Amino acid sequence: MTTSAIETAGSNAQRERRRRILDATIALADEGGFDAVQMREVADRADVALGTLYRYFPSKIHLLVTALGREFDRAESQSRSRQVPGGTPHERVMHVLGVTTKAMQKQPQLTEALTRAFMFADASVADEIHHVGMKLTAMITHAIEGTDQTREPTAEDTAIVRVIGDVWLSALMGWVTGRTSAEEVGRSIDVAVRLLLR
Repeated sequence: MTTSAIETAGSNAQRERRRRILDATIALADEGGFDAVQMREVADRADVALGTLYRYFPSKIHLLVTALGREFDRAESQSRSRQVPGGTPHERVMHVLGVTTKAMQKQPQLTEALTRAFMFADASVADEIHHVGMKLTAMITHAIEGTDQTREPTAEDTAIVRVIGDVWLSALMGWVTGRTSAEEVGRSIDVAVRLLLR
């Protein structure tokens, strides 16, 4: 059973256990980055047996990418609950990605852990990766549409949104690994969004 299936089909006790596991993961990652997230430490902090943790999350990468998905769930929900400022799709997308980027840069250890896990993920983490991608796509699409939330995105719209998301994640990875500055991340995203949405 995938983690998403556990979340929707499980009992209240299972959902509470899963929440504690993800809370512990986020806390450990925030304290020490990717290397600080050890499965035994997560189990101890979440007050679950190690075997139980592995039943929910087969690996550290599954665990961290699921945690990233939960962070994006919250960001997407906040984005959808209010009108995105900006007079053009470019301005609105830059606002959404800018706010998200700044929030992630305020927690560098956590961002390093979640981003590294996303980049390391293989086909066994496909469901979790898909969930993250769908949430990011929804955030960007909402920003592009602005007040017109009735228009159905075309295949080209969806492809453009995915490219913007890929550029953003790549730029964020550059910042996480120290190859680029926060200002360079913003410039890279701005160029990509400007070119793709003109």
